[in-house]
Formats: sequence, C-alpha cells, structure tokens
Amino acid sequence: MTSINEPKTAVADALAGLSYLNPDTKVVNRTTLIVKDPKPSRVHVLCGGGGGHEPAHAAFVGDGMLSAAVSGQVFASPNAAQVEDALRRLDLAGQSRGTLIVVKNYTGDVLQFGLANERWAATHLVEGGGKPDDDDPHQVRLVVVGDDVSVPRSQGALTGRRGLAGTVLVYKLAGALAAQTHVPEHSLPEVEHVARVVAESCGTMGMGLEHCHVPGTETSEAYLAQDEAEIGMGIHNEPGIRKVSPIPSAAKLVDEFLSTITSTTDSERSYLPFKHDGQDEVILLVNNLGGLAEIELSIVAKEAAKWLKQKRITVRRAVAGSFMTSLNLPGFSLTLLLLPRERVVIPETSTSSSILYVDKELMLDLFDAPTDAPAWKWTFKGDPEMTVDEEEDKKKAAKASSEQSSGVKGPKPSDPKQFLRALESALKSVIAAEPEITKYDTIAGDGDAGLTLKAGAQGILDAIGENKIPDDDVVAAMVACSEVVEREMGGTSGGLYAIGLSGLSKGLVEAAREKDSKVATAEVWARGLELALNTLYRYTRARPPSRTLVDPLASFILTFSSDPSNLTHAIKAAQEAAETTRDLDAKAGRAAYVDQEKIRDAAVPDAGAWGVWKLLEGMQKAL
Repeated sequence: MTSINEPKTAVADALAGLSYLNPDTKVVNRTTLIVKDPKPSRVHVLCGGGGGHEPAHAAFVGDGMLSAAVSGQVFASPNAAQVEDALRRLDLAGQSRGTLIVVKNYTGDVLQFGLANERWAATHLVEGGGKPDDDDPHQVRLVVVGDDVSVPRSQGALTGRRGLAGTVLVYKLAGALAAQTHVPEHSLPEVEHVARVVAESCGTMGMGLEHCHVPGTETSEAYLAQDEAEIGMGIHNEPGIRKVSPIPSAAKLVDEFLSTITSTTDSERSYLPFKHDGQDEVILLVNNLGGLAEIELSIVAKEAAKWLKQKRITVRRAVAGSFMTSLNLPGFSLTLLLLPRERVVIPETSTSSSILYVDKELMLDLFDAPTDAPAWKWTFKGDPEMTVDEEEDKKKAAKASSEQSSGVKGPKPSDPKQFLRALESALKSVIAAEPEITKYDTIAGDGDAGLTLKAGAQGILDAIGENKIPDDDVVAAMVACSEVVEREMGGTSGGLYAIGLSGLSKGLVEAAREKDSKVATAEVWARGLELALNTLYRYTRARPPSRTLVDPLASFILTFSSDPSNLTHAIKAAQEAAETTRDLDAKAGRAAYVDQEKIRDAAVPDAGAWGVWKLLEGMQKAL
C-alpha cells in the first residue's frame, strides 16, 4: 500500500476520511465511527473488528444500517474499553432501547466484544439485582457470525466457522429492523432474532490469487505462483483448504463454491438446509476481496446466476461489490442467504403487543429498505434477471450483412483458393505473434494490443470456417471481415481496421471500374489500397512517421502502388517501417502519453505497427 501516511495511523486516518465523506458521522477515540446524533427510543446496532476489511466495518455506519463501528489496527481486534465507550455513547443515558453487537467469529473479536458485553451487563444491573429484562433501555445483546463453509466441521469443532461477507447481510437486515424500532412493538430481542436467523442461514466460500500485503510489513516473496489459486483463503492471510493449478475458470470456481454452499450430502460442510426441490430461494452476494477488477466481479455474478438457475434455486435479490475485503487481496467470495420457507416466531416472550414473524418477505423487505450507509451498493428492488438477447443481435447482423451483400458486386480474386489461403496465413501469423505484440504494448501502451488483434484475427478465421467470408468477391469478403473486426475487436485498433477494411471494399469497387476489370489484379488491389488509405486518413491524424500502425501500412501501400508487380518489395518496406518505430517518438495513439525517454530506452517497436507487419509477413508466406 502506498497511499498511507504511517502504518500505525492508517486506520485512524481512514476513519477521519470516512467522516469527511459522510458528515452525519464522527470519529471518537480515533477508533470508532459513530452517527453524530444517535436517535433515542430505538435499538442501535454496533459492530467492529480489525481494520483492513474496508469498507467493513465503518463504511456501513449510517441510518438504516449501523449506528457505530469500533475498529482495531489492521487485522487486530479493538479492546474492550473502546467497545464499552461506544456502548455508552449509544445508550444515551438510558434513552435508547438497547444495543445489538454483531461481530465476526474470530477469537480476538469474540473475546474483546464479549468482555465489553459482560462488563456492561455487570455494571447495568436492574434495581433489586439480576440482569436487565427485555424492556430495560440499557440492555445489550451479542450475535457472533460464522458463515465460512470451507471450514470442515471436524476442524472447527471448537472454534466454529469463520465470519466472512455474510456478516454484512446481518448488518443490513438487522440494521434495517433496528431503524424501525421507534415503533413501540419492535424491540431488541426481535432485532437480535432477525440477526441470528440471517447469520445461521448464510454460507460463504471464497478464493484468492495471492496473499494481501499488510501496511508496515516488508514485502514478502509471492505466496502463490502465477498459475496458482487458493480455495478457502481467510481474510487475514490464513491459508485455505487447498491450492489449485492452473487457475480454474470463473465458471469452475463458481461451480465449486455454490456446490459446497448448497450441499446436503457433505457431512463436513453441509451447513444450510437446502431441499433442492425447486423451491429454494436465496439472496446472492458477490464480494470482491479487495484486488479484483469490476469486470471480473460481473463475470462471477453472471456465472453464479447461470449456476443457480440451472439448479432451480431462485435468486430473490442479488448484489455485487466490495463488502468484506482483505486489503488488496485479489480474489472473490460468494455468499448465499437461504430464505426461510415458513414463518419463524421469536422464541422468547416479548412484552410488546405484537409478535414478529421472521419470514422471507420480511427479510426481503429489510434487504430492500433504504440506508444512508455509504458502502452499501445499489440493488434492484425485485428478482434479478439476466437478459442477453443474442438471437436479436444475430438477426440484426444477418440483415445488415444481407443489405451489404445485395449492393454493388466487386471483382473476383484471380485465384479464389489462394486468396483465402493468404488471408488465413496472415491471420494465423498475428495470432502466433500475440505474446510478442502484448509485450511491446505493455511497455509502451496499455497492454491490450496483442489480445485485441488476436480476437479480430480469430473471429475472421472462425467466419472463414463457417463459410461466411466469400472467396468469389473480394469486396464482399472485405465487408464481411470489417463486420467481424468491428464486432470482435473494438477500441482504437478495431475502429481503424474496420474503417480501413470498409474503405478497401469501396476502393476495390472504384479501382475495378477505373481499370475496367472484373478480376482483382495486382493493379486493382494497389489502387484499392491507395483509396483505402485516403479513407483512413479522414479519421486519424496519424501520418508517418508517427510510431503507429499507419507507419508500416502507409509504407506498404505507397510502395506497392508504385510497383504492383513487386509485392515482396512492398512488404519489405513495411517491415523496415515497423522496425523504425523503435527509434521514434510517438505522435499519436496512447503511446503519445507515455514517457518517450522510457520508450526509447526500451527500444521496442510500436505494437500496432508490429501487428501490421506480422499480418503482411503471414500473407507473404502463403503467396
């Protein structure tokens, strides 16, 4: 971590920053974030634990969720005195209706918050002796959450399951009910009971690609190899249940996690009473453990949705984001909250006039309830649904292709088989060069050039295999290639290639008319390429020498146009132009924003220029 002042003040500084971002809160004792004006005559929810799990715990402080969070140093529990101070502030001199403490099942948290709970009970006895009853305003209850299903029963027989991201769902639902306790019929026992039902109905499992780095400690050697992942890794750098290599796909990881969470046959890990009869309903939480990209998190959500649908488990609500992290750990966890099928009555006598039933509708209402907590993500207030209308997309593409192909017919290749052979060879050459191109782009660009070119090349190869690239009309072939490139590549290079191919298709028509030829001769190709370059110049300011793909492309086209009978000479010119980009300052493209001295020192060619050269090199091999 680099964006800290001092490791010992990191948590306190972060809490101060949270208070600045949410002025309805304040920091006390440098360890506790609390709402500025705790409301009287209602129940409050207090949580806490070590730092390093942000946004948990303090960023969930806000109306409709938590009233306060007590933080320790990174991965270290706060002490009991800090917790007691928070209890005192929420007690409001007896004007509140009690406080519920929610903590993750880790030894330090349970001991320190438990000690604070016992001390509070001992110092707030009712007159005549005994502990406070349900109506006593000083009352405090404690709920410990353990939702990790990767821990076998035999291994956790004494300590129980670890508390993971399911804890945040306890915060949300219990906090939402606590916000309603200004209504006389709601009380602390009811809030506690909802919290227990949620905690006991949650299952979580996760994975990591590496240990996180704790501020103030030396950077250690990599715990995992680049092709390794650890299943069941804890949120304090605890080892998981096993390492796997190579890293499984998102679909395989999701399958393992959800299979374990929903299992009813694993004597060691079957914790939740799923029925698997098509009537199970859940809330899904996809959690970023700290270092996962948003695009990866959405992929995990998609795979989880598919898996649950296939297993006939209905997802009533879904949310994804960073909820319970492990600093910068690259990984994710999945949590399922199994909704109850029957109404559950609070198992203890309440003096209120009504009885609270805990059922799935109440839990969904509490999940949907509004909150001011800054870390709670937006969620759709209804059953989630994934709509990917691929059939409609295919129909539109087919229609567009049909409209294009019904236009002016272009010249035929002089040798149709050789035409496709040369095209395939060029595409395969780019695919083989992907690691090399990616390496160059990582040094002097944004690192995506190789994969982008590979995606376009593979897309055209697939289209050739499906007979979607005609070999009897070079114009129709270029139009079809342009459509594939536009669809598969995207980005700057995708746009340039698509425009270039579209310009080439138009240029070939004009060139064939100029030459009065029905065959795509070398002269027709040369003139068509020249017109295509002019088209490309309308949409990019890059001109050679600019350290872009335009350098070898222009060299090839202009050399070929000057002597269409000498293709080898033109390809050689393109190679030399691509090599020359090693010594050029970038005048266009993303490399123009990079330190030019760094690029010159690296002595690498422009990735886009190298891609053009590899295309031409592959074509030359076939010709």
